Amino acid sequence: MKNRVQLIGNVGGEPEIRTLETGKKVAHLTIATNDYYKNDKGEKVQQTEWHRVTAWGKVAEIIEKYVVKGKEIAVEGKLTHRSYDDKNGEKRYVTEVIVNDVLLLSK
Repeated sequence: MKNRVQLIGNVGGEPEIRTLETGKKVAHLTIATNDYYKNDKGEKVQQTEWHRVTAWGKVAEIIEKYVVKGKEIAVEGKLTHRSYDDKNGEKRYVTEVIVNDVLLLSK
């Protein structure tokens, strides 16, 4: 078994791109995926899930160059969990997909 995630969805906002002191780039963005089901009344319901996505290096450079809010993309990577203390000293938890491949789907 492997830790592997594949998502196809729309970018929720403009990607945040940073260049580190080493010159390496990192991109942070959110992707919305939609799922559809029928409720008890037989009505079609859309459920949207938001995914936090991080890309490094060449993949971050592709995102910087071609990805904008609303664009449909496919990403593949691994699911990670981490925690940190915020400025008030409270523990925060983050679940994100670390991307190793991106496909640009919409024009």
